[in-house]
Order: sequence, then structure tokens, then C-alpha cells
Amino acid sequence: MEKYTFMKAFCAFGVAVACMGVAAGCSSTENNNGTSGNSGAVAATVNGTEIYEDQITNTIQSNREQMGLSDESAWGQWLAQNKATPESIRSEIIDGFVTQEVVRQGAAAQNISVSGETVQSYVEQMKSNYNDDAAWQAALASAGVTEDEYRENIELSLIMQQLNESLATNAEPTEDQILEYAKMYATYYDGAKKSSHILFDASDEATAQEVLDKIKDGSLDFAEAAQQYSIDSSASDGGNVGWDKLTQFVTEYQTGLDGLDKGEVSDLITSQFGIHIIKCTDVFKAPEEVTSSDQLPAEFVESIKSLIVNNNNSKAYSDWVAAQKEAADIVINEMPEGLPYDIDMSQYESQSDQKAINDGATEGSAEGLAGETGETVDQENGGENVTAEGDENAPATEGNVDVPSNEPAPATEGNQEVDTSNDPGTPENPEAQGEGSAQ
Repeated sequence: MEKYTFMKAFCAFGVAVACMGVAAGCSSTENNNGTSGNSGAVAATVNGTEIYEDQITNTIQSNREQMGLSDESAWGQWLAQNKATPESIRSEIIDGFVTQEVVRQGAAAQNISVSGETVQSYVEQMKSNYNDDAAWQAALASAGVTEDEYRENIELSLIMQQLNESLATNAEPTEDQILEYAKMYATYYDGAKKSSHILFDASDEATAQEVLDKIKDGSLDFAEAAQQYSIDSSASDGGNVGWDKLTQFVTEYQTGLDGLDKGEVSDLITSQFGIHIIKCTDVFKAPEEVTSSDQLPAEFVESIKSLIVNNNNSKAYSDWVAAQKEAADIVINEMPEGLPYDIDMSQYESQSDQKAINDGATEGSAEGLAGETGETVDQENGGENVTAEGDENAPATEGNVDVPSNEPAPATEGNQEVDTSNDPGTPENPEAQGEGSAQ
């Protein structure tokens, strides 16, 4: 089983961390059990700056609670299932704090800073999403952070953003790089559809039907009709809204487009934006062998270029962080005894080993059955013949690191992260387009 790191779990559960492997900047010394006070024990130092053991413990305990792992048995089982130990979890969290500190120190050395007024403006913007201060405080409590801690994370995210900008090369991709990515992405783009639409107000069905009739009998050109009648911003471009693989349309629009071949026009389709008439203007069929990027539509090539630039910029940032850590004087102290998350793992590890044996036996039985019937049986889905969904065409690229978004995310109950992952290895939406009425 693939190891599921605790930091990944933090990100998945929406904890307020800058998820580049950086733990939340928890300066609070209050533990989940209600006690407070700083033990003074030092977990690590970075160029002489101390990271306290209480910070590590509070982070682990808070996020155990967020993940529903406060119970010792649940915690032990989770650790065993993910091939982790209290020691390895502590190491992960310490590494996150170390990374955070080298980023802060490296930024300071480059005179990169964020004003308190700027940070406060983001906090106020976020608070405005709540009815009152009580609701805001409840959201922070649900995230397991105080407002000061959230403010620290906003500051760190903005510093990371400035660092990314300062380190970005924005180098133009080479033809070889573009071709390499084109080969990886061609299969993903296969079957993509390009479309135009004419949008009418929901109350203007009569006009929409009249225009549709004229388009279908050939007395009115679709692009001209879009320019004359559409209330969408795409009207000036004949209703062109691009390829469905480069954007995300509302369900009704996408369903309507899926039923069209190149050159076909839909009937009236209603969505939350109004009434659409959709025309499929192109369909991409991936070539058996990609020998030139010219074999892909220009929009796909531009998207790939942006992807490569972002990937290279992300790698420049991750390389900078790695170099900062390599050059820093980092001391990691031994794990003290008696920490609240430290448990005897022997019983849980043995349970996990037995489960793995049982799972292997079950898998073997399923494979035996498949050998006789020619079908693959999914034991966990009632014996149904199930094929797991996934994007098998996603290329495995290097340099996938988490970098901050343009704006720190709000500390809402469902989204506590202060930055957004930029994953250049995922082909879905490689270059997100702005939302429009078709989306």
C-alpha cells in the first residue's frame, strides 16, 4: 500500500497549512486537552532559531482531532495502515516547520516581506464571508487555528508567492519540450470538442426558437446570429467558447455538446445562465503517432506551453527551497518520552500485517475466479464487475511542488489551506479559462 503521509492528510482535511510540506505556524502553546504552557523543550533549530516541541505536539494533536483520530485505537490503526509511526509523523511535522523557517529566513535575506496592512486586508476580506464574528471564530476553531495563527499563514503564503515570482524564469519552452508534452497529452485531448453558442435570456424562448429554426433551415449563419442575438461575451467572436478539454462547462451545456458531431447544431438547451443554442465547430482526433506539435490544435499547444512554463517555475522554487535547507544549520533533537501522540505500535502493526495477509488471500481468490469466468471481480463492491475511474493518461512530470495561489484561500470550514497546489503533472484543466455563461 502506498504510504499516505500525514502532511497529505492535513491538506486533505483542510487544515490551515501552506501545503508545500510546511506545517501550520502554530505558535499557541495550548494543548487539545485544555492544558497550556510551554515546556521549553526544543525539537529542532534552524540557523539558531528554535522550533519548540510543543509546536510539533500541538500540530499533531490538533490535526488528529481534525481527522477524527483522537482515540488512541483509531490513531494506532491509522498509523499502521499508512506504514507510519509516532516518530515518523514527528519527523514529517518537524521537516514542515524547518521548511517554513528556511523560507522565512531566505525571504528576509532577499528583503521580501509583507506588510501587516496587506495581511489584515486578506483577513478582513475572509471575515466578510461570515455573518458575524462568532461565526468567523467558529470557523477558525473548526480549523484548529486562532486568528493570529491564520494571519501568520496568510503572511507566509504571500511571502511564498513573492518568492515564486522572484525565482520564476518564465523561459520560453523549447520545441523538443513542447513535442514531449504533446506526445503525453495527445491521448488525453483525443475526442475533445470545440464549440460556439448563442445565449438568450431564460425568458426569451420564442426568439431563441425562431433563431434556431433559421439556423437549421440555412437562412441564418450561426456566427452572425451569435453576434446579433447572443447576450454572452463570446458574441463578438461568433459565440466561440473553445475546447471542452480546456475549460469546464455546466452539465447541461456539456451534455448537449457531447451529443453533437462536428458541424451539428443542438436544440434549445436551458442552463442556469439562460437558453443556449450550441454548435460543435471541431472535434480533435489524436494521431496514432505525434511527430510534431503542429498535429495538435493551436489552443492545445498554447496550453501545453503554459504548463511547461509553470512546471519549470515550480521546479525553480522547489530547487531553491532544497538549496536553502542544504545550506542551513539544522539540528533535530531526539524525540522526548511521554508525548500524547506517542503510543505502543506493536499491537497495531501486527493487526495491520494480518489484514494485509487476509487481503492478499481475498485478492487471490478473486483472481482465481476471474481466471475461470474472464471477469474481474471487485470484492469491495458486492462482487460487481467494476472498473475504477481515473485519468490513466496523466503524464508523470518532474518538479511537481505546491506553490501559493494569487490569493490566500479563506479559512472556511471546507477550505482552510492558505495556498493552492499547482500540479503540472495533471492534464485536467492545464490552463483554466475564465468562467463564462456557458460554464
